[in-house]
Amino acid sequence: MTDPLAQAREQFLRGVAAFEAGDDLAARAAFVAALTLAPGRPSVMANLATTLLRLRDFAAARELLLEIAAVEPDNREARVQLGLCEEALGHWAAAAAALESGLPATASPELWLVCSHCHGRAGNLPAALAAINRVLALLPEHAEAWSTRGGLLRELGRLPEAADAYRRALAHGGDPELNRYYLAAVGGDAQPATTPSHYVQALFDDYAPDFQQHLVDGLRYQGHRRLIKPLLQAGRRYPAAVDLGCGTGLCGELLRPLVDAIDGIDLSAAMLEQARGRGIYRHLERHELNAYLAARTTPADLFVAADVFGYIGDLAPAFAAVRRLLRAGGCFAFTVEQLLDGGDYTLQPCLRYRHSEDYVRRLAAQHGFTIRELAVDTLRHDQETPIPALYVYLA
Repeated sequence: MTDPLAQAREQFLRGVAAFEAGDDLAARAAFVAALTLAPGRPSVMANLATTLLRLRDFAAARELLLEIAAVEPDNREARVQLGLCEEALGHWAAAAAALESGLPATASPELWLVCSHCHGRAGNLPAALAAINRVLALLPEHAEAWSTRGGLLRELGRLPEAADAYRRALAHGGDPELNRYYLAAVGGDAQPATTPSHYVQALFDDYAPDFQQHLVDGLRYQGHRRLIKPLLQAGRRYPAAVDLGCGTGLCGELLRPLVDAIDGIDLSAAMLEQARGRGIYRHLERHELNAYLAARTTPADLFVAADVFGYIGDLAPAFAAVRRLLRAGGCFAFTVEQLLDGGDYTLQPCLRYRHSEDYVRRLAAQHGFTIRELAVDTLRHDQETPIPALYVYLA
């Protein structure tokens, strides 16, 4: 009778050969067979876990790596792999803890960057900053690390240090549009006219799975309901509406009783996918707001922009385009966060714009709008502080 251990070794070697040849499915089958013949072998479990990572089967890899950690607590490589699994699964605190315990100080800067990211997503900003400092100790010219450091310092309220970090990111070849935008937010540069599109797209693609719960329940966002409420009370019907920055369709759902057809646009594919699932939009397009309006030729009776202009500073292009597209007697309804300390608009350290009432009124007059209503009310809460907004209805 063939020795099971000899068979297990044969299967293990087959797995190694298949893995090195890039045949991950064959490698997985061989390593599973080896473990069936000789259960609990850490070396086989480690190789199978590595194969599962390459196959992106993170949940199965995680279970194996937890077993390895239990029997080999000093196995730092397994802890690092466990951290990468936890990161892929969105278990931010567990990922940061595993990486922190497994990474040597001289580990790859990219791994320390991942560790910093996980600490940040878990809300542990001081630990995230310590990890990013390790990256920069290893590789002082790492532009992404300087930009990340700037973001952490910004969130910690250390704005002059954040500005210095963004300048260093720029000096080392970091994304010029993005880092200048960040720099402006902490008071270190001229105000950009709008938020970089790729920032908004990445932000909301990442935000989409938890968007509604976090925004409505966590931040007590009421912008969509407060903006649409007067339209519902007026009882007028609109043949065609456009939901600018439609997100997951919060406004569209409320507009449905008022309109015959709604078109929606957003920069985030993930948000649009959720909006599509509601079945309320005639057309959905992934587009930047100003570019969409400039290219659109079909008029509409209602344009709505709820909590969208927080990512656009200069509103003149949007006003001009909506004026061109709005049918006689139509309505342009939108919100802006209220700016109280002078100027037309300003980019806040939270990376959102605020606009003054004088600016909105001046733009309305310049573009031939009549102000039907302009009210001040809460948009959402930030750490229990209500954020005031202007609710504006133009004709």
